[in-house]
Amino acid sequence: MSDPFSTLIGRVLGDPISQFVTLVVLILTARVFARGRPALRFSAHVVFFVMLTVLLIANGVAPWSTDMTAEDLTHRLFLGLAKTTWWIGTAMVLVASVRLFLIFERNPREGRLIQDLLVGIIYVGAALSIIAFVFSLPVGTLIATSGVFAIVLGLALQSTLNDVFSGIALNLGRPYNVGDWIVLDDNVQGRVVETNWRSTHLLSGTNDLIIVPNSALAKARLTNLTAPDEVHGATVTVRMLPTRSPATIEQAMQAVLLSANSILKSPPPSVSIVGMDSSGVDVELSFRVSGISKIAAARNEIYDLAYRHAKAAGIQLGPPVNASAGIVQVQDATSKHPGTPWRLLSSIGLFSTLTEDERENLAQEMKRLTFKQDVVIAPQDAALTSLMIVRSGVVVVEREIEGVMSEITRLAPGDLFGERGVLMGAVEPARMRALTFVVVYEISKEVLAGVMRDRPGLAEELGLLLTRRVESEIHLSNDLRQSADQHPTSITARIRHLFQVPHSGH
Repeated sequence: MSDPFSTLIGRVLGDPISQFVTLVVLILTARVFARGRPALRFSAHVVFFVMLTVLLIANGVAPWSTDMTAEDLTHRLFLGLAKTTWWIGTAMVLVASVRLFLIFERNPREGRLIQDLLVGIIYVGAALSIIAFVFSLPVGTLIATSGVFAIVLGLALQSTLNDVFSGIALNLGRPYNVGDWIVLDDNVQGRVVETNWRSTHLLSGTNDLIIVPNSALAKARLTNLTAPDEVHGATVTVRMLPTRSPATIEQAMQAVLLSANSILKSPPPSVSIVGMDSSGVDVELSFRVSGISKIAAARNEIYDLAYRHAKAAGIQLGPPVNASAGIVQVQDATSKHPGTPWRLLSSIGLFSTLTEDERENLAQEMKRLTFKQDVVIAPQDAALTSLMIVRSGVVVVEREIEGVMSEITRLAPGDLFGERGVLMGAVEPARMRALTFVVVYEISKEVLAGVMRDRPGLAEELGLLLTRRVESEIHLSNDLRQSADQHPTSITARIRHLFQVPHSGH
């Protein structure tokens, strides 16, 4: 007596319909378990396709033939379903092959587009094959008779199709990539955050999302501000009174670009005299920054440095064009004190709390030093005993690490250095070198100590100055070993202790 279960299994395995249903269940289960694993899914599709092909041919069914030999309706439905499943299985194998093997690592965007186009063609071909070999309909006649419908549908979807084909052209042409900052001819601009078949999404500078149809984008004049790289150019125009020769003004503006830390040194920035009349000289400073987001900070720095270098060179800023008639000259308070040291102290916020008499006394103690170009003002690891104030020129701060000299920052008129050695007796972690002809004024440690005893608040300002300087050097040089014990409060306390400065409240 045979086992009933074995008998049931034998009948199932011998029944083509049961075998077909079993294969379908297995492939659906395999697709669930193979989710996210394209290689495993491809193998499952291939196995399913081969077994289904063997099953149909073993039972005398040719999926590529229109012959339907079954007489009863049930078998005819089964044959139609089996053929349809076979064509779908064929399409799935081809699609899995495209997704797995057709990869463009250097051009993933074009590769994805080609994949989508091939997948669409495969599914359309499978649908036409099902119509021809399963339903026995003349595909050519069907396509011809559906021409009118296609025309009507095309007219109805004209705008959508225009966007789609424009999207294809933009994807192939690649005038921009996700992450690029673009500007359109109607002054619409933003960073590309998404691009699809119908539209491109831009994120503006005010964090607003702008959706531009691809058809409009394909017709617009487009400027890519971040291609071929992130480097971006900018200009700043300043106007000076013609009290000095254009050559002197140009030399002062060259020093502005030399002392700027937020612009690129290569390619070198340039200065151009773009206009001159009886009321002023127009100077254009051209430079480049590493990214479009840094333009505002670079311009702010250039304007500040232009003011400082012009003042150091005795050049006055000019009035706007065609506005000189209404300009009233305001007498500078420093004109009462023609001495350069006094004017230098007055231009530095650190000494703004001093009275005029205190500034005059301090100015009399300051000493003027000059350094030729490329002369080392202070070597690395030197302990300076005087506070140095740059009067004119550009000083470059450089550090030697493992035999390689790297630039940390640059100092312009009004900047100070040497406070580390004067205030704390510490050595300078970098050397100071004259990038141009430099004039500096020095304030000795003893003179500064006397001023701080009279003005205890100056110790706090110097503590903050030293803290900002150390933090800036750490940020620029990425040397985290200097970050210990650099809190403003601790530095100020040490300055008070070393110089025996009372608290400002006493």
